[in-house]
Amino acid sequence: GKSTLIDIVLGLLEPTAGVLSVDGRDIRSNVGAWQKHLGYVPQRIYLVDDTLRRNIAFGVEDAATDDRRIREAVAKSNLGPVIEVLPEGLDARLGEGGSRLSGGQRQRVAIARALYRDPDVLIFDEATAALDRETETEVTAAIDRLKGQKTLIIVSHKLDLVRNCDKIVFMKEGRIIDVGRFDDLIAGSAPFRRFAHVGETPSATVAGRDGGE
Repeated sequence: GKSTLIDIVLGLLEPTAGVLSVDGRDIRSNVGAWQKHLGYVPQRIYLVDDTLRRNIAFGVEDAATDDRRIREAVAKSNLGPVIEVLPEGLDARLGEGGSRLSGGQRQRVAIARALYRDPDVLIFDEATAALDRETETEVTAAIDRLKGQKTLIIVSHKLDLVRNCDKIVFMKEGRIIDVGRFDDLIAGSAPFRRFAHVGETPSATVAGRDGGE
């Protein structure tokens, strides 16, 4: 269910019933315009054996790369400490698939890549699912830094990542079970309460954090 839902939000699938509207307008009326507002951070990031700078400004010619936007993306994604330990800084080559970086560092590069294009909506699709606990904490901290700056849509089975979201959409077996803030769901939704306290595995928990605009 969550993959289908995210594909609809991304404009890759058209819903068979109903519409996805933003500010009262169906996104299908101009999918391309809607997609320009989106940034996407997947579970597994593709990095090329090139410099950190080029991996952040992925697909952008060197002459067109905006260093100010690079710096802003680095700050917001908490990549600064990574750059500090790389002798070549932003010009360090990352190795095939980002082999010079840890899992958490690679995910922060993915966040910086999405932020470089300054999207209004940032979608995290199980962005910490393959990480160990310590690394997950690092990436979660980077995501938390964005609250109030962007509208965040987070797909995760992990409560720590969505606990502070403005709205949680709780899904099980492809269906929306309940919607609300964390405390409200704990108080009023027995399925969510079981998931939170017993570890019942739903198909997905999709949550949103509103931007500051």
